Amino acid sequence: MARKNDSPQKAAMREMMRGYLKDNDIRIKDGADVNAVMRDMMSVLLEGVLDEELDEELGYSKYDYKNKDTDNSRNGHSTKTMHTSYGDMEMNIPRDRNGEYEPQLIKKYQNTVTQDMEEKILSMYAKGMTTGDIESHMKELYDIVMLINQSIHHKILHILYFHLM
Repeated sequence: MARKNDSPQKAAMREMMRGYLKDNDIRIKDGADVNAVMRDMMSVLLEGVLDEELDEELGYSKYDYKNKDTDNSRNGHSTKTMHTSYGDMEMNIPRDRNGEYEPQLIKKYQNTVTQDMEEKILSMYAKGMTTGDIESHMKELYDIVMLINQSIHHKILHILYFHLM
């Protein structure tokens, strides 16, 4: 149930989390349980952004072959262990056949997601900031360009919905 001052995004996230916890019989008893859920959410979110980055790089989305205008294509995923404040998490990083894709959000040899960055991204989403606002804020703070646009935002919500349900 949405709370009185919740943004629509926060209300939707609250309902997804409630359903996820109930459907998977997850009981939050302590901080370790919260960290496990946050780690899962963070990996799903980051993997969704990386998949969307590859879509942007290739110029077409997965299974959208009619719009394919390149000889390059997806080539599965490689596994990477990322160290976060929530603990280590395994991530699937997408690859392209020609080896031209250079992930922007998580660089090739990067193995940590800083606590500061994690907290800021999650806090901004929780407060209902638009993805454009988050992108510009992160650029100001870290001098990086996050490739979060409206299609990435929708993909993230779609991934979170189906992962958490």
